[in-house]
Amino acid sequence: MKRIRDFMEVKFFGVCSYLGEKLGIRTSHIRMFFVYSTFLTLGSPILVYLAFAFLLNMRNYIRRRRRNPIWDF
Repeated sequence: MKRIRDFMEVKFFGVCSYLGEKLGIRTSHIRMFFVYSTFLTLGSPILVYLAFAFLLNMRNYIRRRRRNPIWDF
């Protein structure tokens, strides 16, 4: 089960694990918050999740000093 969870975390950008590490909260609690808030607000937290995933991905590009795919024309 742990292997499946690790695989899913890598595929889904690691947003929940990053927030869990920074805030000191278990990752499962953050995931449940996203699930419940998505149902209650008809999907708006999905946009927040995707924006945060985009920012984390851009941060990784900058840290690795790779060429940025958005600003490189």
